[in-house]
Amino acid sequence: MEALYLLIPLSIIVVFIALWVFFTASDGGQFDDLVGPGLRLLQDDDTSVQTPPEKPRD
Repeated sequence: MEALYLLIPLSIIVVFIALWVFFTASDGGQFDDLVGPGLRLLQDDDTSVQTPPEKPRD
């Protein structure tokens, strides 16, 4: 029973910290564009760097 006197206030503090982190990230624009980065991964990059062929060794 004594553990509840410690765990309940700690859990309430953790919930408030998680809410603060979420709203801080939301105000900072973290969740503005959720689709763009995922689509950028799927786009084909046609500008690949080609290395010149190696010269044969003598």
